[in-house]
Amino acid sequence: MTIGKSVRDQGGDASGDGATGIKADGQMEGSSYNPLGNPGVEHWQATYVSKDGLGDRGDVFFAAVEMTRMPMIITDPRQPDNPIVFANGAFMDLTGYSESQILGRNCRFLQGADTNRDTVAEIRHGIEEQRAVAVDILNYKADGTPFWNGLYMGPVFDRNSELLYYFASQLDITDKFNQYQSSIQAQKMEAIGALTAGLAHDFNNLLHVATGNLELATRQLQGSNSAIDALERSRGALDKATRLTQKLLTFARKQNLHPKLVSLNQVVLGLADMLAPTLPKSITLRLDLGTNLPQCQVDADHLDSALLNLIKNAREAMPDGGAITVATRLATATAPSRSLPRGAHACVEVAIQDSGPGMAEEVVQRATEPFFTTKGPGTGLGLAMVHGFAEQSQGKLHIASTLGKGTTVTLRFPAVQAAPPAAPLEEPAAAVPAGVDHSRWRARRLLVVDDNADILMLTTEFLQALGYEVAAVDSATAALEYLARGERIDLMFTDIVMPGGMNGIALAQAVARDYPHVKLLAATGYMDQLPEQADLGAPLDIIPKPFRFDMLEQKIRQLL
Repeated sequence: MTIGKSVRDQGGDASGDGATGIKADGQMEGSSYNPLGNPGVEHWQATYVSKDGLGDRGDVFFAAVEMTRMPMIITDPRQPDNPIVFANGAFMDLTGYSESQILGRNCRFLQGADTNRDTVAEIRHGIEEQRAVAVDILNYKADGTPFWNGLYMGPVFDRNSELLYYFASQLDITDKFNQYQSSIQAQKMEAIGALTAGLAHDFNNLLHVATGNLELATRQLQGSNSAIDALERSRGALDKATRLTQKLLTFARKQNLHPKLVSLNQVVLGLADMLAPTLPKSITLRLDLGTNLPQCQVDADHLDSALLNLIKNAREAMPDGGAITVATRLATATAPSRSLPRGAHACVEVAIQDSGPGMAEEVVQRATEPFFTTKGPGTGLGLAMVHGFAEQSQGKLHIASTLGKGTTVTLRFPAVQAAPPAAPLEEPAAAVPAGVDHSRWRARRLLVVDDNADILMLTTEFLQALGYEVAAVDSATAALEYLARGERIDLMFTDIVMPGGMNGIALAQAVARDYPHVKLLAATGYMDQLPEQADLGAPLDIIPKPFRFDMLEQKIRQLL
C-alpha cells in the first residue's frame, strides 16, 4: 500500500462521520498463520476515520470489540515509544496482564529471551513505513509462559492521510505452530531414516562379504595361529561395525524384529538384578512398578537393549551421583498419554527418570536424531535406536526434561491380553558338529539368488565346500526361469531386497505356489513388515545379514 496519497486516491470514501479503509485485495502483509485460509480480499489493510480520539465508546462497534474473544489493542505512534492506549478484555485474558500494567507501555514488554529479533525488526520496519504487518512471534505471558502469537497490525489514518493509531489483533497459535513444527520434524526424520536405511543396507552387503571371506580364510588356515589371530581381530572389528549398522537399521525402523508377549515388570526386575551391582555407589537405582499390568508384544532382546541404553544415558547424566527411577504403569484415557498410538485404548509404559541437570528444549527436540550427541565422543545413535525400535513396535518414545530438574524418557507400547498357553514346540534340530562327513549332502541341490555378485560367489563357494550342488542366479526372474526348465531344486536361498521389480518375498510366493516341494530360506539386512508371508502357507525362515556361515549351515540342515 502506498502511503501519503489521500483516502480517495486509495479508493476509499472519507465523507461523513464514519470510517472507511483500503481493502486487502488479495495482498499478503507477511508470512504469518492466516486464519482466513487465503490472502483475503474484503478485509482492510488500512483504515481512515473522520474523528480522532477514543472517548466515544458508546456504540455497537465498541461493544463488539469488548465482547469478541479476539485479543485487540490500539497504539498511538504520535506519542513517544508508540504506547498502547486501548486493550480489550480478551487481550488481558490472553496475556495475564491487568489494564494498568498494559496501558502506556510499548508492546515489547511481551517479548522475551527467545523472541526472534528478525521478526521484531519486521514489525519495526512496518511501523516506520506505515503499512500493515502480519507475523508469527514468540511472546510471553505475565507469568512467563511463552506462546506463539499470530499478530496482525495495520495503520489508522485521518481523512488527510495523517497517521493516528495502529490497530493490532492477536491469535494464540501455539498448538498450530507446534503441530507444524512436529510435521516438519517428522518429515525430516523420515527422510533421514530412508537415507540411513539405504546406506546401511549397502554397508551390510560389504560387511557380509568381508566377514564371510574372513570366516572362510580362518577355516582354511587351521594350524597357523598367528594368521588366525590376525583374522579374529579383523572379525572383531567387523562385528562392531555390524552392531553399528544394526543400530542404524533400528533407527530407520527396518530391523527384523521377533515380537512376543512380554511383561514389563519382569523385564525391569531382570535388568535391575543385573545392573544394581554395576552402578557406582553414588547412584541409587529405584523401582516403582505398577501392579496387574497387562503384557505388551515386543521383541524382548531389543527391549532389553533399549532399556539398557536409556539407563546408561541416565547414569552418564549424573557423574556426581543421583537417583535413577525405573517405573512401569498403565496409561489410560484418563492418564497423561498424549503419545499413545492412534486407536489404542490402553498402553503399558516404562519410564526411566534421572535427577541429572536436564536438557534444554532445543536438545530435547534433536535428541533422537542419528549422530546427534552432547557427550563428546560417541556415535549419537543410542536414542535414535530406541526411537526406531519403539516406532517399529507400534509404540512411542517420549522425552520430558527441564534444566536443573532431570530427564524422564518414557517408552509406551500397546497393551495386549495374554494368549492361552501354546502347545509345546518340537525340539529344534541339533547343529551338525564340525568335521562331520558332508558326503550325505551331495545329493541335495540348492539355488542361491542374490543380486550382489560378491555375496553370490562367496555363498556358492561355501555351500559347495559343504558338499551341496549349487546353482547361482542374480535375480528373481533368473531363478524362476531356472526352475521352469525343470531343474530339480531342494532348497532356494534368496536375498529379500533385490532390484528388477520382484523382490525375494515375491519370489518366495511364486516358488511356494508353483514348486511346493522346494524349501525356502531368505536373508536380509532389514525389513519393515512381511505381510505377504501369509500367502506362503507357513512363515518364511529369515536370517539377518551379515550372517555367520555356521548359522547358514545349521539353518539349511534344519530345513532339509
